[in-house]
Amino acid sequence: MKWTNLTALVLATVFAGPVQADPEAERLALRSLYEQKFPGVDLEEFKNGVYAIDEKMREQWVEMEDFPPYEIAIDEGEELYNTPFTNGKSYADCFGEDPGVKHNYPMFDEAKGEVVTLEVAINNCRQENGEEALPWLVGELAEISAYMAYNSRGNNFEIKIDSPAAIAAYEHGKQFYYTRRGQMNFECRSCHQQNVGYMLRAERISPSLGHATHWPVYRGRWQYIGNIQKRFQECNIQVRAVPFEPQSEEYRNLEYFLTYMSNGMELNGPGSRR
Repeated sequence: MKWTNLTALVLATVFAGPVQADPEAERLALRSLYEQKFPGVDLEEFKNGVYAIDEKMREQWVEMEDFPPYEIAIDEGEELYNTPFTNGKSYADCFGEDPGVKHNYPMFDEAKGEVVTLEVAINNCRQENGEEALPWLVGELAEISAYMAYNSRGNNFEIKIDSPAAIAAYEHGKQFYYTRRGQMNFECRSCHQQNVGYMLRAERISPSLGHATHWPVYRGRWQYIGNIQKRFQECNIQVRAVPFEPQSEEYRNLEYFLTYMSNGMELNGPGSRR
């Protein structure tokens, strides 16, 4: 693969050590990387993850989408979303009548000074209405998130980074992505940028562009639907690093960074993967 001098310079700036973050320049540089690495693939196709670059796997996936395994999760999530809380209020009192708001998350909450993911917002809504928080990664919270993601299909991510504190959170997430960890000494980039498209045992490595578009996901190896931070934990374990707690600052900021890299891309979650 050959890069133009300009692209190489931009990428060197983006992926270098600590510098002042320029999120939009970094997003465009990542798109440029994928344009050159996969010149025959429309960038918008990366919302489909690895199925954008593996034709045989795509054929199997398209067939699976005729009867998607996440349909039950959507139905159960709809019922949960519309079930009133004990005080008579509902999720609609927090998110509005249209549950399709996933394209706005994660967002940086200036009052709290931290990134709020959709799952955090759902549990905040529950606790503000006197209900207990739900487990983060799977189960009812993932089902509610799946229903909201389904209703968000067709919208494009519109993640905002418009304050020094938001930029700092984004930068923290970016540094996590480009930091080596674990006994295998891997960065997230090691797989999902440098070796994207290659085989790792029986799996083709998925692209980082579009990574955030299709969650939550029903994975065949899980046999249930789960959120993106479950996958963060698995990735850390796979490189033999100690995973962080779900919805930790590290993972929330990582999700913020990854989702901003998919800004402007269409949501198509929930998804199904092997």
